[in-house]
Formats: sequence, structure tokens, C-alpha cells
Amino acid sequence: MKIRLVQNGVFTAVDDISETQIPPTDGFYWIDADVDDLVVLQPLFGIHDLAVEDCLTEEEQRPKLEVYESHYFLVINSIRFDDEEIFLRALNIFLGRHYLITVTRQKINELRAIKPVLWEQEVNTADRLMYHLVDLVVDNYFLVGDRIEARIEQLEENILMNTKKTHLNEIISLRSEILWLKKVLGPQRDVIAILNKKDLRLIDDQLQKYFVDIHENAVKIYETFETYRDLMANLREAYQSSVANRANEIMRVFTALTTIFMPLTFITGVYGMNFDYIPGMHDSYGSVILLIIMVGLGFGMFYFFRKKDWL
Repeated sequence: MKIRLVQNGVFTAVDDISETQIPPTDGFYWIDADVDDLVVLQPLFGIHDLAVEDCLTEEEQRPKLEVYESHYFLVINSIRFDDEEIFLRALNIFLGRHYLITVTRQKINELRAIKPVLWEQEVNTADRLMYHLVDLVVDNYFLVGDRIEARIEQLEENILMNTKKTHLNEIISLRSEILWLKKVLGPQRDVIAILNKKDLRLIDDQLQKYFVDIHENAVKIYETFETYRDLMANLREAYQSSVANRANEIMRVFTALTTIFMPLTFITGVYGMNFDYIPGMHDSYGSVILLIIMVGLGFGMFYFFRKKDWL
């Protein structure tokens, strides 16, 4: 657990957590904690039991905002895209009048990226820190969206150039991840809308208006992933069409080869019959002439099929 006194974007480490019980004359306290630290934090800050239970659960948390008497409890999901796999990590935020507590299970990049923002913006209140955190989390979805779009384009190019069976598994896997994300983005968009519209006394009225921009970005992200879902459906159709076309090409080649060998098979069948007299049977050059005729016939039919673009 890290305790910092933030004054105009400047951090000062605090060793004794009991100091956070008294509002500072300037700035606010930022406590960055793990879920295990809630045992200490709950009695000190009067954190509601239901909020603690939500933080401790190992299941994926639905984004939400809970308003309690002395603090707010906000849950939003940070996104990561590592090794072609998407991860969501819950960021639990407790907002008080003079403090902000962030509780996470895993490391979240936005918590590290927020420090230069606080310095640059000279953040001096807890509600502004929460605003910048939410803004960073939402903006990161755009970066992940760009990588997903690039992956879709690469997959489309691979399918068109050389269709493989593994492409179908990639399509199904990516489509499932996109649908899963859409289920999260909807509630997260609605929560951010509440931060703008609901009367929240712990958030400054002027600052609250800025959540409109974050909400617009959240809506854009939701619509973007809706587009990705449609693209995946088109990609699956392209895969199936490519497989069908490839099968047709193979069948066309086989049909042409069968057609070429039909007259050759007829000739060998005639000369394989047990008759006493067959033209050229007793000629010393009969077999050579017959082979030349068969080879010429085969190449002639092959040339004819290529000219008609059947092969």
C-alpha cells in the first residue's frame, strides 16, 4: 500500500496511515492499495461492506457507481492486449472529500501513467484525480481498438491470399473476445453518463461537465466495437467463400484431368481387347505411333482447356 499527499501535482510520501484521517490544509491523499489492504482501510474510512465484497470477489466486475454517505464507490475496467489476447482488469475507486483510494488485484498501467498527468495539470483535488484516471482508462480502449482493427485487416489479407483452416479458429476466437468486450462497454458507457448527469456532491460541478467528453469517447468505443463485430461476420463469410472457391478450383482441375484421360483410357481399352486383328497391332512401329497419338491428344486437350480458361 502506497500513501501519498498530492498538492498541486506534487507527491509527498506518507508513512503513517492515521494521518489520512485529518483533511490536509492543501491537496488530498491518494492511497494505492491491494485488495488485502482493505482489512486496514475499511474501518478507517468507513467503507461499506458491499463495496469491500465487490473488491474481494474474483469474478469479473460489472462497471458501476455506488453512492454512500461519506464516499463513492466506482468500478471501471482497464483493458490490456497482450500476446494477441485481451484482458480486463477491474479498477476500484473510493472517492472521499479529501482522499481517493484505488484498489486493484493486478498492476494497471493507467495508475503509472497518471503521475505525469497530475504533475502537468497541477491536480489538487481527489475528484480531479478520479476524472483523469477514468479518462486514461477510456482512451486506452482506442489504442486496443486500433490493434484489433490491424489484426482484422491482417487476417483478411491472409484469408484472401492463402486460406488456411487455422484462420477459422482465429476468426471465432477474435469474434468471441469482441462480443465479450461489448458486454462490458455498454455498462461502462452508462456509468460514465451517470458521472455527468447525476447530482454528486463530492464532484465539483464544473469538473462534472468534463465527463461529457469522456462519455462521448465511451460511446465512440462502443460503436467501434459494434463495427468490429460486423467486420468479423464479413470475415467469416469471406473465409467460407474462399474455401468454397478453392474447392471449386480443385474440382475443376480434377474434372479437366478426368476429361483429358477419358479418350486415352478409351484407346488403351480398345487395344487391350483380345481380337485377332486391330489396326497397327502387328506393325513394328504401331506402339510408338499409338503413344505419339495419345500424347498429342492429351496435350491438345490441355491446350484447349487452357485457351478456354478452364484450367
